[in-house]
Amino acid sequence: MEYLEILRALGEVENSLKKFKTHNKLLTYNKEKIHKKQIEFHKCTKRNRWVFGGNRSGKTECGAVECVWLCRGNHPYKKNKNGVEGWVVSLSQQVQRDVAQKKILDYLNPEWIVDVCMISGRKDSPQNGVIDYIVIKNVFGGTSKLGFKSCDQGREKFQGTSLDFVWFDEEPPYDIYLECKMRVFDKCGEIFATMTPLKGLTWVYSQIYLNPKNDEEIWTIFMEWLDNPYLNKDEIKEMSKSLSEEELQSRRFGHFQSYGGLVYKEFDENIHVIEPFAVPKEWYNNISIDPGLHNPLSAHFYAVDFDGNIYVIAEHFASGQTVEWHAQKMKEICARLGWMKRSDGRFDALIDSAANQKTLASNKSVTELFWENGFAVNPNVNKDLFSGISRVKSYFKNVNGEVRIKIFSNCFNLIREIKNYWWSDGDNPIKKDDHALDELRYFVMSMPENKEKKDEKTIIQKHKDKLIKQLKKKGQ
Repeated sequence: MEYLEILRALGEVENSLKKFKTHNKLLTYNKEKIHKKQIEFHKCTKRNRWVFGGNRSGKTECGAVECVWLCRGNHPYKKNKNGVEGWVVSLSQQVQRDVAQKKILDYLNPEWIVDVCMISGRKDSPQNGVIDYIVIKNVFGGTSKLGFKSCDQGREKFQGTSLDFVWFDEEPPYDIYLECKMRVFDKCGEIFATMTPLKGLTWVYSQIYLNPKNDEEIWTIFMEWLDNPYLNKDEIKEMSKSLSEEELQSRRFGHFQSYGGLVYKEFDENIHVIEPFAVPKEWYNNISIDPGLHNPLSAHFYAVDFDGNIYVIAEHFASGQTVEWHAQKMKEICARLGWMKRSDGRFDALIDSAANQKTLASNKSVTELFWENGFAVNPNVNKDLFSGISRVKSYFKNVNGEVRIKIFSNCFNLIREIKNYWWSDGDNPIKKDDHALDELRYFVMSMPENKEKKDEKTIIQKHKDKLIKQLKKKGQ
């Protein structure tokens, strides 16, 4: 009899565990199939994170899971608290009910819910109504409060409360975003957002994606259909065929769109931007300058490896200063890098031919002033706009996971200009904030044209070529 009671008890435990698993979707999240960019989002410790994703890319899923982990106090990648307070912000109450609220409830085991307060509908079936807030059990013994807001309520409804986090499901109005930043201010809380950029070049584009103030707490990532391991690749191909190029860029890739389109749409910050490393001095190649005095002067330091790949390794970018001042700042970068000098002690550099003109403050040209201040600038650069853009695009092009240009993450202004370089409604790029891009073109056009390799060389031949190039560099 005692044996039968033990078996019956074990059976009840097993049934209970099965029932728990059916209600605990978190147990399977990123377990059987891994969504790498979702994991990257969860691991990021920045306090202002934005996921730009296409429809069905998995962006809303990771926003909902982040909320539940924070409320439960069992976030696998962050320091947890015994109870937090956060908001989920949707565009409208209907969208809240159908999207963000539904996702939250999918990941909340009913046994974790202490209380539900409804705006409309019944608390015993919250999925069918509109929730005001949910009180959730925290694993440390306390409780968390997750409130739901909608942008159509207006900014005034977002005042007063101190919060640990805010999740924006889709792009909020700017005034509501600012109000929510104030809500997390005193708790040093965080904001995260998941959105498909369908509204064009809004404040999110200019303030978050371009990050003009270089706010170190802002972090962005793009998710597309192929990032979602649960989407069928054949279906992705068929759906892609049915969309226009503009629709494809926003609805599949989550890219911002303008009427003219991006000039360098090949640019992918996740691939082309890398963290600085100790570049071999044998790779050092040249400096390129776009000489703005009242406009910004942009200068970048370029290295080229033995396979012809370009590395942009340092940046000088400033406005309203004299040539003497700019030259001094660039010399400081040269000293830090150990940049090579000519036999006369000057540094070589490329420069826009406009530098041959005399300045208002001097009877000497910018070229002459740079010469006097230690830089032998060469104004004989190829300024053909369209062939230059075409050549730069060829370096940005991703071929089997390989690209031919990498930019150090501390070259902030170059990265910002690339992301903000659009075609006009005519045939020309919009002439705005392109100082770094001009001198990038000058340098790329100074490189030998890419020649397709007819025969693949052996490892020994490649090593021999590198040694020869290295000897030539050293002048031996």
